[in-house]
Amino acid sequence: MITVVGWDGSALSTRAVNRLHEAALVVGPQPLLARLGLAAPTTAGDELLDTLDHHLEHGEGPVVVVVEGDPGFFGVVRTLRDHGLAPDVLPATSLVTRAFARAGLNWEDALVVAPAGAHQLDRVVNACRAHPKVALLVAPGAGPAEVARELAPTTPRALIVCEDLGGPDERVTHSRMGEATTRPWKDPQVVLVVDPLHRGGERGWLAGAQPGPAEWALPFPDAVMPAEVRAYVLAKLGPRLGDLVWDVGAGSGEIAVECARLGAAVMAVERDDEACARLRARVLEHGVKVALTRGQAPPALEPLPDPDAVFVGGGGLDVIAACATRRPRRLVCVLRTVEQVPVVLDLLREHGYRAEGTQILASELTIQPAGSHTLTSADPVLVVHATPVHKR
Repeated sequence: MITVVGWDGSALSTRAVNRLHEAALVVGPQPLLARLGLAAPTTAGDELLDTLDHHLEHGEGPVVVVVEGDPGFFGVVRTLRDHGLAPDVLPATSLVTRAFARAGLNWEDALVVAPAGAHQLDRVVNACRAHPKVALLVAPGAGPAEVARELAPTTPRALIVCEDLGGPDERVTHSRMGEATTRPWKDPQVVLVVDPLHRGGERGWLAGAQPGPAEWALPFPDAVMPAEVRAYVLAKLGPRLGDLVWDVGAGSGEIAVECARLGAAVMAVERDDEACARLRARVLEHGVKVALTRGQAPPALEPLPDPDAVFVGGGGLDVIAACATRRPRRLVCVLRTVEQVPVVLDLLREHGYRAEGTQILASELTIQPAGSHTLTSADPVLVVHATPVHKR
């Protein structure tokens, strides 16, 4: 008894027109109904479900829900099905499809993000930092101005802002980030956030986010930490798409590069010029995005956005304390001596973290000239990992 009709500004199909004529009730956003010339109730969110429940309870005839674009793509179809309703769906071209078409861009390699509101802005921005092509379905508090403002200090991007797609006031604007933060936008629908320097790789088989790396804890030839230790550190950091990871005292960037390969946005902090040069070379070698801040922590940390996870590879107690005050969900650090462990554990507990320590000793299998096998042990590494007692 329920049909969902998507509309993209073009002529409705004969089937959709017939459903509208047969409907005892048509509901949808008022601007959309007005453009279609339909005098029908305007409902949204919980009101939509209440209206449908009341109508269906009294068996008053078929219902049509009119929406923008493809209702099965971040749209009302999921809401209806979660409510126990099984609609017949007549989709139109989605807003994202139209946005990329108006921009003249392919989009099989794009991420699509649809935040519920301003509280998810940080995850949207982190996806834009880590991925060269992102389509943002605008929500209150998560639009072109907010995204540009967060990206501007460290991540240059071009913005393509789409307004009233398919409507009489359609406007597609190519904007610099500075302009995007100050320009008065009129109800933007989609923002394409594109790295203008990115050159697409080989054609893939998967749309959107790419599969994870085939290998991690890479065998870097000049790595300070053994691969086994880095694997443990990565497991405790849990880097993922939408996260921001700090690598503090990043050295040559082994952890930074690994986290970026796993989909996270990464900011590395390192004070040594030679280490920074090696880090840049490693980033280019692996084709990942890492924002490098050359400076001394803790002061170099102050302007950085709050992280989701932090790895402290170098620095004293003041650095660990400065990271803990930013309340990441995971904090991992490597220590040089056993004597440091109880001091760091106490410090993290004082900052509201539940902390544990692990010593990792890796031994490499070596084949001798005579054919015998021996184990060569690396120096043991002490790893402290912590999570907040109360999530932020």
